[in-house]
Amino acid sequence: MKVTVIGSGSWGTALAQVLCDNGVDVVVYGKSEEEINDINKNHRNSKYFGGVNLHVKLTATTDIQRVKGSDIIVLSVPTIAIESVCEQLNEILDKKTIIVNTSKGFHPETLERMSCVIRRALDEKYLSSVVSLIGPSHAEEVVVRMLTTICAVSICEEDAKKVQETFSNDYLRIYTGTDEIGSEIGVAVKNAIALASGILHGLGYGDNTRAALMTRGLMEMTRFGVAMGGRQETFMGLTGIGDLIVTCTSEHSRNFQAGNEIGKAGTAKIFWETNTKTVEGVRTAKAVHEQAKKLGIEMPIVDEIYKVLFENKNAKESAKELMLRDLKAEICL
Repeated sequence: MKVTVIGSGSWGTALAQVLCDNGVDVVVYGKSEEEINDINKNHRNSKYFGGVNLHVKLTATTDIQRVKGSDIIVLSVPTIAIESVCEQLNEILDKKTIIVNTSKGFHPETLERMSCVIRRALDEKYLSSVVSLIGPSHAEEVVVRMLTTICAVSICEEDAKKVQETFSNDYLRIYTGTDEIGSEIGVAVKNAIALASGILHGLGYGDNTRAALMTRGLMEMTRFGVAMGGRQETFMGLTGIGDLIVTCTSEHSRNFQAGNEIGKAGTAKIFWETNTKTVEGVRTAKAVHEQAKKLGIEMPIVDEIYKVLFENKNAKESAKELMLRDLKAEICL
């Protein structure tokens, strides 16, 4: 079996090392010559992992043509790049391939889930199926082989099982799932909730506050996901509450980090002026806010995140207004 990982960032590198550990023929494609040379010559990806030594057999390339002949292609790029990468693959591929999506978010213009973007952008004669490899995971932990469990989610159970078998080992356990809608919405919306968690941390609030945020945030995720066609039980699993917990509580999370900066500053103004990282929760907050408004779905936390990000609302005011909403009984959906 031949696997190509597109994207030499943290998650692409970590997953490629998993495959090396499993004895799979894998190569990482990336645009940065500095990262590619670091992997090939030094067995490191210093930009993301500092002094961590990578598998000695892990190789990387800047030649996109190396994807030809792949049985599995892993897309480990930001959501905004998925469509253009698939269009590029249409000019290179020569057979049906399983496309593994690792991105968590929505198309910035059409608001499509990533599996839908891939199926639309990639010629069907080259696509066996889309499998989303998603769940509670940080590359920084997987690359040093910490115990991690995620999901291979697809409407094609056969290909999901192939991905499960290809990636699973004694430190990375893969479950399969078929609720593509619920799983992809869960791992996307939690990024917006994680921004809020970071904001609260930056404002100086503690565990009580963030526990309340995650609990009510889970309700919003579930409400939105079910309205979009996902299954309620999915949000109680790894791609729902699991991913929500890890992203809302870990300093590895870019969404948490960005929120923390906003909270400390009090508004998003400095974030917009200085941020250079991909923070998926920002685009997700906008997409979910707009879609929920159209469908009449109540999502007060996401609404407040949107106001802080895009209407320059004071972060502390937002937190206070959420607490002063009309008193009511707890409704768990």
